[in-house]
Amino acid sequence: MSGAPLGIEPPLLARLRAAAPTIAWRPAEGAAPGRSERRRPSPEVRIAHLHDEEARVETVRRGEELTVTVDSGPVGALVLVVEAEARGQPRRIETFEAGKVPGFSAGSIRATWSRSGTSGAAVSLRELAELARYALI
Repeated sequence: MSGAPLGIEPPLLARLRAAAPTIAWRPAEGAAPGRSERRRPSPEVRIAHLHDEEARVETVRRGEELTVTVDSGPVGALVLVVEAEARGQPRRIETFEAGKVPGFSAGSIRATWSRSGTSGAAVSLRELAELARYALI
């Protein structure tokens, strides 16, 4: 997929793509957040580590919908850009202040991919790519 459909400059996208395989993944310790609804699927919770930074990553699948929530930092942004390159433009990207999403005490970014529903973004993939650039240092 080229950088044009995602709104990310091709040289930056190439650098982010090259960094993706160097992300070290591990399961999150104590990854059993409380559920407010019985029917809500449990998230897969992992930690992405690159250089000296980490990001909590929660992935939830509901039918054809995929939601990925990450810590709002460079590594989390990199994870979302890599997902967007693999899956295409997300239907929605939202940001949350510190403590608003359980498990993300420093703030989070959530991207949702699905075939239906309205689209809207509090932040663009271009802005995520600019933040992810700091993970490359």
